[in-house]
Amino acid sequence: MTAILDLPNLVDDLQPAARERVRRIFDIGLAEGLTDPPPELAAWLEEHFGSVDAVGRQRIVRITNRWTLDGALFSPLRGSRPHDGGRLEAFARQVEATRGDAFCHPETGTPADTWGRVRGRRTITGANAAKYDARHGLVIFDEHDPLAFDEASVVDMLEVGREWAERGRSEDPGASAYLLIWNGGPRAGGSIVHGHAQVLLGRGAHYPQVERLRRDSGAYHRATGASYLTDLAAAHRELGLVAAEAGGVVTLAALAPVKEQELLIVGQPGMDERDAAFASVVARTVVAYRDVLGVRAFNLALHRPPIDPALADRDGWEQIPPIVHLVDRGDPDSRSSDIGAMELYAASVVGGDPFALAQRLRGAIGV
Repeated sequence: MTAILDLPNLVDDLQPAARERVRRIFDIGLAEGLTDPPPELAAWLEEHFGSVDAVGRQRIVRITNRWTLDGALFSPLRGSRPHDGGRLEAFARQVEATRGDAFCHPETGTPADTWGRVRGRRTITGANAAKYDARHGLVIFDEHDPLAFDEASVVDMLEVGREWAERGRSEDPGASAYLLIWNGGPRAGGSIVHGHAQVLLGRGAHYPQVERLRRDSGAYHRATGASYLTDLAAAHRELGLVAAEAGGVVTLAALAPVKEQELLIVGQPGMDERDAAFASVVARTVVAYRDVLGVRAFNLALHRPPIDPALADRDGWEQIPPIVHLVDRGDPDSRSSDIGAMELYAASVVGGDPFALAQRLRGAIGV
């Protein structure tokens, strides 16, 4: 099976047009790290990394997206490194200990927005008591356990979140920058254990990372005459990094991920995140993330153009489809953090393999 360390040769072997497209988007290099372990360390290295030679001569794939400047250092040995402090094994107890919390009775345990609440089939909205922005709400799952979601509840989250945004815009027509995020559990940043997503509706420019996508996509189009997201999907497809594709929606194992096992679910321009073709893929993917990959903490973000149709059809937004980012945040019972100064200020360091990720999910999403 193809692995990330094969990537430079894989690119070289592509047909000329495909090779040029991949290289137009990504700068890909192979580095070698050398160490000189003392004999006394040999047994420990063999136990944790398989052999002394594996540590003595390490290959690392360096990838930078030339247009967005997202970058990752793929170091397969990082996935085997030991962690001091062991496991907490507290997550399951934490879920049980917090049953009956404020989110278990949201209509009395959370404030309402000034435009009321949206009640879905599996979720209900509330206002966030400590806001990120002027319009910041919650989409609270009926199920307390943050991992007890199913496809229907994920679809409901997307529908209820968008209805929340539409009602917010009816109160303030100038607010159109809609963002949905889902921090799956405390390890992923959730301060409340009970399952919930968050929705924001901003005024003026979109939230910076969504705005950056519009600008980078526009720069790519002006320089090449091509669609950035179409070419990004094609580059992943040609490398074998598509996990699923149907109905104009493609799920990519990200080649420059923000962290471990990042997936991008990319729709078509003009598509609505509530469309069955998109929402069902998102729902199946999140369920497979948990059930097939065993992920127990994750971050999800929906990036989309402004919800005001007049804004969505101009200034480059017309080229931007709904996109869901999904990333693994590691074992919730681990004491060590998955993100440090490298990820915050330099480049992501990744121990997993996007080729293995695409292979494991291929067919599991059901499209």
